Amino acid sequence: MASSERTPTDVDRIAEGWVDTLVELNPAVGTYIGRTSHDERLADYSPAGHERSIAATREALAALRAATPVDDVDRITVADLGSELELELERHDAGLHLRDLNVIASPSQDIREVFDLMPTDAPEEWERIATRLEAVPGAIDGYIAMLREGVQRGVVPAARQVREVAAQARRNAKPDGFFAIFASTARVGDAELPESLQRHLDGGAADAASAYGRLAEFLEGELQSSAGSHDGVGREIYALQSRHFLGAVIDLDETYEWGIEELARMVAEQESIAREIVPGASVAEAVAFLDGDPSRKLHGTDALKQWMQETSDRAVAELAATQFDIPAEIRTLECLIAPTQEGGIYYTGPSDDFTRPGRMWWSVPEGVTEFDTWRELTTVYHEGVPGHHLQIGQAVVNRGKLNTWRRQLAGTSGHAEGWALYAERLMEGLGYLDDPADRLGMLDGQRMRAARVVLDIGVHLGKQRPDGNGPWTGEYAFEFLSQNVNMNEGFVRFEVNRYLGWPGQAPSYKVGQRIWEQLRDEVARREGAGFDIRDFHRRALDLGGVGLDTLRGALLG
Repeated sequence: MASSERTPTDVDRIAEGWVDTLVELNPAVGTYIGRTSHDERLADYSPAGHERSIAATREALAALRAATPVDDVDRITVADLGSELELELERHDAGLHLRDLNVIASPSQDIREVFDLMPTDAPEEWERIATRLEAVPGAIDGYIAMLREGVQRGVVPAARQVREVAAQARRNAKPDGFFAIFASTARVGDAELPESLQRHLDGGAADAASAYGRLAEFLEGELQSSAGSHDGVGREIYALQSRHFLGAVIDLDETYEWGIEELARMVAEQESIAREIVPGASVAEAVAFLDGDPSRKLHGTDALKQWMQETSDRAVAELAATQFDIPAEIRTLECLIAPTQEGGIYYTGPSDDFTRPGRMWWSVPEGVTEFDTWRELTTVYHEGVPGHHLQIGQAVVNRGKLNTWRRQLAGTSGHAEGWALYAERLMEGLGYLDDPADRLGMLDGQRMRAARVVLDIGVHLGKQRPDGNGPWTGEYAFEFLSQNVNMNEGFVRFEVNRYLGWPGQAPSYKVGQRIWEQLRDEVARREGAGFDIRDFHRRALDLGGVGLDTLRGALLG
């Protein structure tokens, strides 16, 4: 699917310049894409740092508006990058940076998580890590200053998010927290680090842990007393966030009603498959039966990691032979257990030169030691191939046609997660989920994603509950999700806290899947007998990451 070389244009140069700017402003972006020139630094999260970022956004947008596209590649870049820059300015005007705190994707997590991606194969790489650890206090202090300005201006996150992030910060600050363990277990291969380097690393880790302790104190004291009492953000902010995560404008009220209908359809499909597994059984009874099947259970994270890797490797090999043109560069997907215990499964893309492969991470909650393969098989396809790894990795490969921004930084959650859910259903159609138990696991995930559409829009817009018992509340959200997932209380708690603090993101999965399927069906209708599904996938993925409105325009004209 990779294209031949294309001569860079003025639009490409503007996009490349924007990547350079992002890496300069937030060196973690460079770490993510494999540019290590700023790996000793962290972003400036202070109000002054944010103003520099907004000034750069305005400058890039002006340059893009003045450029003349020369071909379709340029036109897509102008449309998509322009939309992203404009939306970032709107989010700034709405003051979202002043309340940027949630349990999964805010500076508190970003500062810590960058260390997961840094190379550790040589002493000089650990030296860069030690220096970046020393930068953590400045980054945290800047972040506190930003949140403090929000307090002064009356723009604050919800109290629930403040409490939860404070607890996360406390865990990072502990003597046996992430930073201490990270430093104490540092090695180059099997060899210990030189003594001076180990002291540097230990000192940086202690500084970083102390900074997270200060963050926890600020959150528990100053911010908690000023935090908002409502979990919902309201229609105006929600509409901005929905556009941010989808790259598309949707009718929120229609989508809420569709979500209710889609949830009912998922429930009916689950109930039908449950009766295939155990004649006459309910979904709960079928789940209990499967949970008691030792042949479908893994014990310990080592077994989980091995199963993930074997399942992924098999899918890559078989799909490359029959369904997709998978370049050699992305036939390696590394499956890992994450160094945190927050819950969740996620993917990180390969570096631009592929020295760091694409990776699937499993953040296993504390105390969880058993895993059910019937629940998780579809997750491997979602995060790996044909899901995120094929989609994101292919964009990185396509350097002959796409600029760096299009290959590695463009796109939205709706585009990426929508494709991943689309990929799950695709694997069902290809026969990879013929076992009713595996299909039930896939539907368990699809049901959860449908429930999230209803929950997320419902609670943030204050819609009427599906049961007719008044408007949505944060407390009802926990009850509602518990009714629609077969997961433990800790998982439900983390997930709902995530939705309440990250408005618009959770629905982007299922809404994105809906838009991907609508586009496929419309292209098939237009092309009639000449429609080739593999060619459709090739054309769509060849665009790289884009917003869903841009994807629609590119595929339908």
